Amino acid sequence: MIKVLVHGSNGKMGGHVIEAIKKSDDMELLCGVDHVKTGKEDYKHYSSFDDVKEKPDIIIDFSFHTLVKGVLEYATMVKCPVVIATTALDDSDKQAVAKATQKIPVFLAANMSFGIALLADFAKRAAAAFPDADIEIVEAHHNRKVDAPSGTAIMLANSIKEVRPDSEYVYGRGGEAKRTKNEIGIHALRMANIVGEHEVYITTDSQQLVLRHNAYDRSLFADGAIKAGRFLVGCEKGLYTMQDMFK
Repeated sequence: MIKVLVHGSNGKMGGHVIEAIKKSDDMELLCGVDHVKTGKEDYKHYSSFDDVKEKPDIIIDFSFHTLVKGVLEYATMVKCPVVIATTALDDSDKQAVAKATQKIPVFLAANMSFGIALLADFAKRAAAAFPDADIEIVEAHHNRKVDAPSGTAIMLANSIKEVRPDSEYVYGRGGEAKRTKNEIGIHALRMANIVGEHEVYITTDSQQLVLRHNAYDRSLFADGAIKAGRFLVGCEKGLYTMQDMFK
């Protein structure tokens, strides 16, 4: 059995991950780490990595970006693979990820959905197939999401930029100026309780292709993190993404 440590275990996504582990045939919840204690935990709970005595086979992190460095430091110290499912990482966080990959395997994705990974792949192919098309990305999330645009929208844009290296990102649009051909427009909507919607518009003067992914239940991200953890066990040190699982 794969022994899993869940960081951010008392958060919404941490709870989904724990439920997914309980339903798994090859994983068991070793413990959860979260500075918030509810008193209702039905698993071994620690408030800090300093208190953990057990040795995990994999760490799954669904917390907050300011805590990621601590997760990576602990994972490096105990030489344990780690899935970073936390979003909105800044440059300093990404540098910490890069440093950790020199010693341990790290799985990093802006979105843990297989569907989103496919969307990114399709969008890149479409952008290459229609080199003169205008491309716009629209994402929608619940009104409590603090970062905009979403990390997933940026990931989609970055995927397209691989085949359009001269692309420039325009966040929203205002003022008086014509759209340039190398723009990728990125637009964020925040409404009610939307789990996650992402659309990529590839439009020429004669036709339009719209690629869309809707997330209906947050459990899909937990399922993706579980699959990523399963994939990462046994991997060599380095950085891994959804594309590596496709391969």
